[in-house]
Amino acid sequence: MTRLHRHQLVHPSPAAWERLRAGARDAVERECMTLWAGRGLPLVVTQQRCDAGPAADSTAGGIATGLSAPLRWESRRLGVMLARSEVLFFDEFPVARALTKLLPAAARPAWDRLCRSAAADGVQSRVYGSYGWQALTGMAHVRADSDVDLWVGVQDAAQADTIAALLARTEIPGLRLDGELIFDGDTAVSWREWLAWRAGGSRSILVKTLSGCRLASDLGEIVRDMKVAA
Repeated sequence: MTRLHRHQLVHPSPAAWERLRAGARDAVERECMTLWAGRGLPLVVTQQRCDAGPAADSTAGGIATGLSAPLRWESRRLGVMLARSEVLFFDEFPVARALTKLLPAAARPAWDRLCRSAAADGVQSRVYGSYGWQALTGMAHVRADSDVDLWVGVQDAAQADTIAALLARTEIPGLRLDGELIFDGDTAVSWREWLAWRAGGSRSILVKTLSGCRLASDLGEIVRDMKVAA
C-alpha cells in the first residue's frame, strides 16, 4: 500500500469523479469538479483527520484530499474524501525547475541558480501552493502577492541547515520564497522557522504531519525513529 505524504497528488477514477460531482455542495463546486475531471487534473492529499470517523482513516481505505481552485473561482478550497480503490495513481507536484517558464524574465536567472544549487546539495525540491497549482493546471492561481512555496525533502538536520541557509540567502527579483523542509516524507517544518529555532531564536518549533501539528523542542521529537545528526 502506498504510503501517504504531505503535498502528494492523487488522480481519481472516472467513477470517483462522478460520485464527487453528484455530491457537490453548490454549482460552483460542481463546475470546478467537472473541469478537473475533464482535464484529468489531480487532487492533493490533505490532513487526515482522526476525528472524522473510519472513512477518513487512510489505513482503512479512506483518503482526505482537496484542491485549490483557480482565481476564476476565487481560489476556493474544496475538500473531498476518496476511497483507496478510487485512486488510479499517485503523483507529485512539479519539480522546482519546471516553474521557470512561469516566472517573470527578471526572476529566471536567480531561480535557475537556486535549482542548480539545491540539486548540487543532493535534494529534490518541488513547488506547491498557488505556483504549483498554476504549473499543473495552466490556469491562473497566482496573485500579485503570492509566495513561491517549495517543499524540500531532507535526510537529516545537517542537510536541513544547508538548504534553509541556501533559501534564506537567495534573492529572486519580485518573488518571496516560502515553504517547508520535509523529513522522512511526512514530517515538515517551515524552513524560516527552522533557521530561527536552530539559531536559538525560539525554544520550540511547529511540526506538521498528515495527522496534525505539534510543537517540538528537540530533534528527536521532530523526526521520530530516524537517526538525525544534531
